[in-house]
Formats: sequence, structure tokens, C-alpha cells
Amino acid sequence: MAIKSIGVFCGSSIGAKEVYSQAAVELGSLMVSNGIELIYGGGKVGLMGVIADTILASGGSVVGVIPKLLLEKEVGHDAVTEMKIVSSMSERKNLIGELSAAFIAMPGGFGTLDEVMEVLTYFQLGISEKPVGFLNVNGFYDPLIAMFDRILEERFMKYEHRHNVIFRDNPKDLLEAIQAFKPLAVDEKWIQELKERKTY
Repeated sequence: MAIKSIGVFCGSSIGAKEVYSQAAVELGSLMVSNGIELIYGGGKVGLMGVIADTILASGGSVVGVIPKLLLEKEVGHDAVTEMKIVSSMSERKNLIGELSAAFIAMPGGFGTLDEVMEVLTYFQLGISEKPVGFLNVNGFYDPLIAMFDRILEERFMKYEHRHNVIFRDNPKDLLEAIQAFKPLAVDEKWIQELKERKTY
């Protein structure tokens, strides 16, 4: 799969360990060398700033999408290739979803989880076929992997949906997995049953 843009969700903090920033630098460098544009939340702080600065310093393209409120609080990156200003957090997520050919969640907090879970839900419902990957730096997402496995075990998720989520420990492996991604097919009857029952 020829991926030309990736929506990266990540923390507005750099986290407790240097390894998180190192992974952001590595991912940014790999994106530039593969001709992949960064679509992200438009911030200049935390891991958001690290990956944006890395890509910009290497001559890559960075598109920020930021709500006006956050821009006014002076957390917007003033050197991105293009900054799109939106009115709300929901509008930000929608636009990042439209502009991105795939998604990566780096370590982060509530916002990161909110953003990546929304694109995963769209994939599950058949609204999107864009690959979704987690950069599991330093085992950060190990508890989430266990939670997904528990959801599958308790039959709140189909096998195909669980195994369409990509987890890798380093940027190189994750990017390769996203580019090679071929989703496991899910019987369309499942989606139709949900629509008829209106349970989602």
C-alpha cells in the first residue's frame, strides 16, 4: 500500500522517559525518507512538537489541524507547512481523518486515546479501511493489548477486528506493517445486523 500521509496521535507532553522522544524522532525521519506527509494536531509542545520539528528540519511536509481555542493559548506550531484552524476538537478529528491515509498512535494521554479509538471504531464499522497502528514504545501499550485481548475473549469484539489493529515496538517495523497492511475480511452480515439493531 502506497501511504502518502499519516495521521499521528501523540502526547502534548514528552513523557517520563527519553525513549519516547527518540521514537518520535525516528518515526519522523522514516516518514520523510518514505515521502510521507505528517498530519497531526498542530502543537509545538511534547511529542507533537518533537515529530513535527524532526520532519520540518528534514524538509518534509507537516499539516497541523488545531482548534482556534488551542491556537489562542499559544500551543500551535508556527512553522508547519500548513496550519488548518477548526472550531472544535470533533472537527479536528474529522479533518485529520479525512487528510490521512493511515494512523499511528504514539504514547499519549486522554486525547491520544480518544483520537485513535475513534478511527478504530470507524474501521470496525466499515466506514474506513485505513490502517491503524500503535507504536508500542517501551511497552507503553502492553496494558491496552491485554485489554483488547480481554474484549475479544469476552466476545465484545470479533477476531478479525482485533487482528486488524497493528502493534509494533519500533517505528521501522510499524511503518513497514502499515505499508503492507491487508485487512482480515469481516462478514458484512455483522455490520448489517448492527445497523438493524441500532446498537452502536
